[in-house]
Amino acid sequence: MMYDACFPPNTGPMYDFQRRRVLVNMTGTVERRSESLKAIRELVATRTQMLAIYAELAAQRPYFADEATTELVQSFCQALVDYTAEAHFRLYRHFENNNERRTPVAEVALRVYPQIADMTQAILDFNDRYDSEDSCRDISRLEADLSRVGEVLAERIELEDQLISALSKERR
Repeated sequence: MMYDACFPPNTGPMYDFQRRRVLVNMTGTVERRSESLKAIRELVATRTQMLAIYAELAAQRPYFADEATTELVQSFCQALVDYTAEAHFRLYRHFENNNERRTPVAEVALRVYPQIADMTQAILDFNDRYDSEDSCRDISRLEADLSRVGEVLAERIELEDQLISALSKERR
């Protein structure tokens, strides 16, 4: 067994018990780390998709109250909500429930999460304003609102990246 170097020479039943306990703990740690990394990959993929739609929408200036703009704005709203939900349910809930055991990661989470939570309201406000076809008929504020949500997203992504970096580091 590859973990045998962690144990003293076979000393009977206690040896087997200790080995099993350490292997179970190591397996649990590996599974938790694997789940964290999977959540990060999924968050980054959702975020990338949302940013691609944001860039496409930003490139459409000047904005017209037409079907193409309406569809693109609604597509962005959906991607924005998906990203926000993905971040919350797959990553931030982990910290809200105090499930993080690594002190450096927990410290970063305690520092950045309140700021990220505050930014969520600006994202939800944008979505509430533009998520329906009727809402998209008045696009007089779209450029300013899109600029504001873009600034919020840039700041949020910087904070998320700090958290992702901490989560991705190997335990030393």
